[in-house]
Amino acid sequence: MTQVEDELDSQPACWTRAASEAAGHGPLLPAPGERVALTGCGTSFFMAQAAAALREGAGHGETDAFAASEFPRARAYDRVVALTRSGTTTEVLDLMGQLRGRTRTTAITADPDAPVVTAADDVVVLDFADERSVVQTRFATTALTLLRAHLGLHRPTAVADAHTALTTALPEGLADCTQFTFLGRGWTVGLAHEAALKMREASLSWAEAYPAMEYRHGPISVTTRGTATWMLGRAPGGLARQVRDTGGAWIEGTLDPLAELVRVQRLAVAVAAARGLDPDRPRHLTRSVILAP
Repeated sequence: MTQVEDELDSQPACWTRAASEAAGHGPLLPAPGERVALTGCGTSFFMAQAAAALREGAGHGETDAFAASEFPRARAYDRVVALTRSGTTTEVLDLMGQLRGRTRTTAITADPDAPVVTAADDVVVLDFADERSVVQTRFATTALTLLRAHLGLHRPTAVADAHTALTTALPEGLADCTQFTFLGRGWTVGLAHEAALKMREASLSWAEAYPAMEYRHGPISVTTRGTATWMLGRAPGGLARQVRDTGGAWIEGTLDPLAELVRVQRLAVAVAAARGLDPDRPRHLTRSVILAP
């Protein structure tokens, strides 16, 4: 078993613990009515997108999400929340330094000794979800589970669905596909982007992601026999038929969308194995991006 497989298999237990600890972390996380921005890099940015859409959609207050390198630093927020597994990412640390003293910051990280612990005003450490892998799985989904629970949006069915995602067979024929597209709506747009990233990182696949309603505005043109389109969340009416009419495979998520992401993580590992790749050693990647000064 690869490190990635071992870590993705542990997600139900990690989600259960994060949800149970969410209330204790409440004072460190955004309060209702605060104007909030979430930030991160790579996978953490996509989780920030999902969390921002969930929070604002639930009526807790205006919530934005930005890649740390693209954060609009002149904007005023009540709190900025940074997601960073390693706590060492250059762009996140730079942002925390620039915000210090004028905007309250919270870091959600896996390492209690990381530099971000002293760079942020408040810190939530999910060390039980830390990973050895370069390819991130359980920390990202556990951080999002924590935020869902903080918003009152986590349900035990998500954990049950994660068990289902880990124990049931993947759709047949996907390992032979030449291209993958992931679609989302609302908070699952961020999950779709993360799904595509997992396929690229672990299996070097041609993978894209779009808001579901945008897919028909051009991207559907690449869909044909030998491609797959995977919907995370509820699909717009008629879209499944349109994809099937192209000859491409259509996979409609029936589980909690975060559990559907777990299925995609498994697919990324399976495609890597079919191509003779090692998902524990993704090409050109490191566990944390630390830029030279």
